[in-house]
Amino acid sequence: MKYKHIFFDLDHTLWDFERNSSESLEEIFHHHALSQYGITSLEAFVSSFLKINTALWDAFDRGQLHHTYIRENRFRMVFEELGAECPSNHAQIGEFYLNSLPTKKHLLEGALDLLTYVAAAGYGMHIITNGFNEVQARKIASSEIGHFFHNVVTFETANAKKPDRRIFEYALEIAGTTADESLMVGDNWIADILGAREVGMDTAYLNPAGLKFDEEPTYNIARLEELLLVL
Repeated sequence: MKYKHIFFDLDHTLWDFERNSSESLEEIFHHHALSQYGITSLEAFVSSFLKINTALWDAFDRGQLHHTYIRENRFRMVFEELGAECPSNHAQIGEFYLNSLPTKKHLLEGALDLLTYVAAAGYGMHIITNGFNEVQARKIASSEIGHFFHNVVTFETANAKKPDRRIFEYALEIAGTTADESLMVGDNWIADILGAREVGMDTAYLNPAGLKFDEEPTYNIARLEELLLVL
């Protein structure tokens, strides 16, 4: 087989961030009675959070923000965008979210079938994520996929974050492999695809929206199950 090791991003690639996040946000909406602050629509609250959170993490990936800024400010920004009174306990709401989110277990459609196939085929399987050690470990445990992976590389363990080539070099080193034996699977064009290409890895871009770029990944897939035809 062409590859010996498959490296996966976690959030938005295997672990269904939108669905899991929406469940946690619904808990916040009711538990903290956000209507008293002027947020009367759960749908608007979830939509605003997902949009703002995505923009903040994109800025983090580009090296423009520190992760503590995201944790401390994203809910304040959501309240401001919705024209609602920002509660004095917005930091507690952020902590509630951080505690609730990793307990959610939903995977993207086709993820479990893909992981099962890849494991049975004998590939080395690893995760490369810009998430936090503790949070990502809890997500993996909650979704019961930890047994598939030999290594989980975070920006904390590698002391670098995607797309920095150092996190990919670190992941390849601890996996005991080389770039030409490896495939990176991810949903983020800059962090996952361009980062992996920088060290010579082939790439599978999970691209359900059909986004277009000047360059092409090795494989452009709309659904995870399409990888079954490659591996």
